Amino acid sequence: MSDIDTRFARMLHARSKPAQGEALQPAIVPASVYHQAGDPSGPYQYGRWSNPTWTALEEALGHLEDAETIIFPAGLAAVASVFYPLLQPGDKVLLHADGYGATRGLAETYLKPLGITFDLTATGMVGDHDLAGYRMIFIETPSNPGLDICDIAAIAAKARGAGALLVADNTTMTPLGQRPLDLGADITLASDTKALNGHSDVLFGHVATRDAALAARMRDWRKMVGIIPSPFDTFLVHRGLETLELRFTRMCDNAEKLAPRLAAHPRLKNVVYPGLPSHPAHNLAARQMTRFGSLIALTFAGRAEAERFMEDCPLLRQATSFGGLHTSAERRSRWGDKVADGFVRLSVGCEPVEPLWQAISATLDTI
Repeated sequence: MSDIDTRFARMLHARSKPAQGEALQPAIVPASVYHQAGDPSGPYQYGRWSNPTWTALEEALGHLEDAETIIFPAGLAAVASVFYPLLQPGDKVLLHADGYGATRGLAETYLKPLGITFDLTATGMVGDHDLAGYRMIFIETPSNPGLDICDIAAIAAKARGAGALLVADNTTMTPLGQRPLDLGADITLASDTKALNGHSDVLFGHVATRDAALAARMRDWRKMVGIIPSPFDTFLVHRGLETLELRFTRMCDNAEKLAPRLAAHPRLKNVVYPGLPSHPAHNLAARQMTRFGSLIALTFAGRAEAERFMEDCPLLRQATSFGGLHTSAERRSRWGDKVADGFVRLSVGCEPVEPLWQAISATLDTI
């Protein structure tokens, strides 16, 4: 039994001793104001600052992350929360060149004009980079969409020696699949729109840190800027979180069974998955990840073959997100990712694996 299994089980029962007759599930509190007689006091004073529904989710996520957690209305808002309050003009940031493109877009469009310098490097090369002079190192491992991997613990030690903060985007793995804070990262964040919520019905994100001063600055930035989630969205994510272990286990089990079969199929030019021995960082993945994840990178001969596969396979959804209950696929070059035209990001869902494989293999056979 792993520590994360124990932690998740305890998280599920953290609210199991309410008062007699009290609801076991957190309430949706759609409040903009709270009773405030006399001098302001108490945890809830104004709706932009705090909310009981937020508190319930932040406590649950905090238990899972073993760190103070702050929630946001989108994954990119979580990214912004580590840039804007923690950086200032003149700071240098080392940022992934091959991870989520919107992170680089935010940096290029809105932070560079403020005098913050961003240098780009491939995920697999971060550990070889000289980190002297950087304020922040921002990594995403496995990277989206190429599934490249870097050594979090080694980079954390190197960043600490250089006086830099290490921020790890853990969207592809969730706290169940990888523990960046345990490996030395200062901050971890995720788009909870993906697997953590899992039902493709809400945009959400969170950051987590064990540094109280960093947490206070990010929480205050949320309060002042007003980038806050709605109580109903927060409730939906809390509900999704409670089935995360079941869903993530099924998704990873499915992906681990599908990846070698896909790698052996003659219609595919290349298959990348951290769980395959052919992945150049397979041994590192086995050390620092508790599972190999639910994303598989497929490369077809060209755009036509990739789009035919996605169009014809009856158990695939074509969508730009990932991590949901349903298996989905997307040709990533259409968004400008530096991948081949025939590159497809396959997000393996929770379907029974043999019918899913039969649908995928039958479609591949026709291409």
